[in-house]
Amino acid sequence: MAPSPPRVPSFLFLNHSWSLKFVKCVSWSVGWSYAFPASFSQCGQLHRLTSGRRAHLALLSAASSYFTCGHICARRGHGLTFDHFQILRAIGKGSFGKVCIVQKRDTEKMYAMKYMSKQQCIERDEVRNVFRELEILQEIEHVFLVNLWYSFQDEEDMFMVVDLLLGGDLRYHLQQNVQFSEDTVRLYICEMALALDYLRSQHIIHRDVKPDNILLDEQGHAHLTDFNIATIIKDGERATALAGTKPYMAPEIFQSFVNGGTGYSFEVDWWSVGVMAYELLRGWRPYDIHSSDAMESLVQLFSTVSVQYVPSWSKEMVALLRKLLTVNPRHRVSSLQDMKEAPWLANVLWDDLSKKKVEPGFVPNKGRLHCDPTFELEEMILESRPLHKKKKRLAKNRSRDSSRDSPQSENDYLQDCLDAIQQDFVIFNREKLRRSQDPTREALPAPEAGDVDGEALADGEDASPALPVCGSICPSAGSS
Repeated sequence: MAPSPPRVPSFLFLNHSWSLKFVKCVSWSVGWSYAFPASFSQCGQLHRLTSGRRAHLALLSAASSYFTCGHICARRGHGLTFDHFQILRAIGKGSFGKVCIVQKRDTEKMYAMKYMSKQQCIERDEVRNVFRELEILQEIEHVFLVNLWYSFQDEEDMFMVVDLLLGGDLRYHLQQNVQFSEDTVRLYICEMALALDYLRSQHIIHRDVKPDNILLDEQGHAHLTDFNIATIIKDGERATALAGTKPYMAPEIFQSFVNGGTGYSFEVDWWSVGVMAYELLRGWRPYDIHSSDAMESLVQLFSTVSVQYVPSWSKEMVALLRKLLTVNPRHRVSSLQDMKEAPWLANVLWDDLSKKKVEPGFVPNKGRLHCDPTFELEEMILESRPLHKKKKRLAKNRSRDSSRDSPQSENDYLQDCLDAIQQDFVIFNREKLRRSQDPTREALPAPEAGDVDGEALADGEDASPALPVCGSICPSAGSS
């Protein structure tokens, strides 16, 4: 039996420190050829072809260029780690992940870091969703999205480093009893329309548009986040899975689940925009729907209950809300072109809006951090594995593991899952990707204190802003 090939040569992952000609010669001489699976974004390693001497040199060339552009093999270690960031404070949490403000040590740029426990993701069967979200975020970038900058992992967690938006989410501002004007809501609708139009061009349905997932920057512009349950559909396909947050889910999602219909498409996100806009204007949603409601009752509700509009609202705005909240998706406003034809949006300067030149009606208070202060207390007091003690904890775990007689975990299934995550997780570096797309661009020096770097910070925020405290500040990751 022929010997198994070694692991993929490390020189395939370096930034062309060896010439491509040498790569070709080596791969041919050893009798093995390496190629990617169909989708680069889904690969965590290079795969050996079973046939002996098919070199596939074009794929090798594409592979070298691709990984040089920032999609770096997770197991090679050529990328960022937790130690490249200083942890400042916790600002939010999800069902199986938490968010904190971080500063990249070399550039002093500020980001939001979402970290997800591998063990909790396995126990809740959420690993697939995390990988799908990473796959989507690595391929998209838009002015009204919360964009991914880096992804990496360690033994405990998976990390996503994204744009830092300090204005808080719309749910927080609703809870603070902010009264949103028609003009303010119109801007949010338009900015979400541009975001959804872009996502449609990428064949993506978000499926969870709601105030909780719309973050404001310091100037008050809206950005869509959380692609955890988003899906990609090809031309002509329709989604069928029951996914979303019930009060914001379109009727056709429930109908497809209950009656076995033909599924749904991009129109569902526009329904969610309508629900969100109504809630921002009135303080509650157009339909009284709760997470515990039965699917059958919800299908019945949409056919029997009519939405009530406030008489003082402008007729043009109500007309657009009616079109967004049309039960039949075929008659619903569901494209940017449809929006541009709405009388309420007739005077919108779409080009200026896409460049954030339209001034928002609501600007978050820059003197405070718009989050729940209990997030920080939970991280510091209640969290069993707090982030700021990670470095010491991992070192202790590695020392303990190396002293064991057997490398096998007590829980073989859990260890197998952890090994699979370690194997398949794809590291991403948008900074390196941008640099490779513009070879003439030199690495930017770390900004001086007080300088503004609008390229990588959310909407030109200060490189080292003085963060208002709504809880104690976390020590850095290197602290004991």
